[in-house]
Amino acid sequence: MKKQSPAEKILIYVFLTFVTILTIYPVLWVFKVAFGGKSLLSTSLSLIPEHISLDNFRVLFTEKPFVRWTINSLIVSLATTISGLFLATTAAYAFSRFKFPGQRAGMMSLLITQMFPGVLLIIPQFILISNVLHLYGSLWGLIIIYSTTTLPFCIWVLKGYFDTIPVSLEESATIDGASRGRIFWQIILPLSKPSIAITGLFSFMTAWNEFILAATFLDEEAKYTLPIGLRDMVGEFGAEWGTFAASSILVAIPVVALFMAFQKFLVSGLTAGGVKG
Repeated sequence: MKKQSPAEKILIYVFLTFVTILTIYPVLWVFKVAFGGKSLLSTSLSLIPEHISLDNFRVLFTEKPFVRWTINSLIVSLATTISGLFLATTAAYAFSRFKFPGQRAGMMSLLITQMFPGVLLIIPQFILISNVLHLYGSLWGLIIIYSTTTLPFCIWVLKGYFDTIPVSLEESATIDGASRGRIFWQIILPLSKPSIAITGLFSFMTAWNEFILAATFLDEEAKYTLPIGLRDMVGEFGAEWGTFAASSILVAIPVVALFMAFQKFLVSGLTAGGVKG
C-alpha cells in the first residue's frame, strides 16, 4: 500500500473530527436541554446551559409516571427477549441440522416476511389480538406481537451461526451417549454465545424503542411503555422539551449499558452468523 504523507493524514483526521462533531453535537444538545431546567427551549448553538438544574429529572419521578412506564418497558422487553430467543434458537437449530420437506421454503418464507413494512401487519395483528386472543390493552398482547415480529431475523442469524459449528462435535457427543437435547443445551448453546447475544440485543432494542405497535395496542396510561410516555410530553399546543430530553437520556442508558456489556460479542456474532445461510 502507498504510504500516506503527513498532509494526507492531517486532512483525514480533520475530516474525521468534523464528522464526529456533527454526529455528537445533537446528543450533547439534548443533554443541554435536559440539564437546563424548565426554561424555554433555546435556539442558541452553545452546548452549555445558562443554569444547570435537575428540575426536569425531578419532574419525571414526581409528576410523571416515569417509573411505571420504565417497569412496563422492562417487562415487555425482557419477556420479548426471553421468549424470542427460546423460539429462535430451537427453530434455527432445526433448520440448521435437520432435513425435512419444506426446509428451504420455510427459510425463504421467513426472509420474505422481512421485505414488507411492519405497518402493513397492524390491521391483521389488531384483529388477532383484540378479537381472537382478547389481549387488547394488555402487555401480554404486545409481548406476543414483538416476539413474532423479531423471530424471522433472529432465526436467520442463529441458523447461520449454527451452520458454522462442526457437526463432528455432535457426532462425538452422540457416541458418548448424549441425547439430542443434551447436545443442544450443553454444547450448541454455549458455543453460540456471540450470536445469541446479538439476537438478544436486537430483540430487546426492538421492544424497548418500538412506538407504533405500542401506541396501537395500549390504551391506558398505566400500561404505557416509555416511547408512548415520551410522546405524551409533546402535545398539540405545547411541548415539555426539558422533561422530554431528560427522559430521552434515561431511556438510552439501558441500551448503552447492554452494548457495553456485550460489545465483545458484537463483531464475532455478526460476522460468523453471515458465513453460511
